[in-house]
Amino acid sequence: MEYSFDSVGSKLPYDRASVDGVGPFHTFSASAGKDPTTGRDVNLPCQRPPWSRLIAVNANTGEIAWETPLGGNDFLGKPNVGGSGSAGPTVTAGGLVFVGATDDRRFRAFDSKTGKELWATKLDGGGNANPMTYQAKNGKQYVAIVATNQLVVFAIP
Repeated sequence: MEYSFDSVGSKLPYDRASVDGVGPFHTFSASAGKDPTTGRDVNLPCQRPPWSRLIAVNANTGEIAWETPLGGNDFLGKPNVGGSGSAGPTVTAGGLVFVGATDDRRFRAFDSKTGKELWATKLDGGGNANPMTYQAKNGKQYVAIVATNQLVVFAIP
């Protein structure tokens, strides 16, 4: 399996860094106005959604096992168009995939076998780090994420 991190214009399927190729950073955006709730300028990609996806790759074959839109757009009122983010997911041994790297400020759990979204919650700030999981002294497992300037922790049932 080939993977490109720095080849401009790469045609490799897992290209991550190319601004001129098929990688995730290849996009143009246009102003859509101001978000009435935040007052911030909203720029939207000039391509058909989904604008981001969570993709599972079979490590044995290199084939895509499943993919699902990751994130929504509150400005447009669209839940599954995808939204930008810069942090990755965390996968548990119990088959959960946690990710909070979307600009809709939601923290989500997916089924690692199917990609089905199992749970989502709105955070006070954007999830800007990979989630982490740990087992406490009480034997319970937790998942935590940094959301802007706070650490948010959830118990895993």
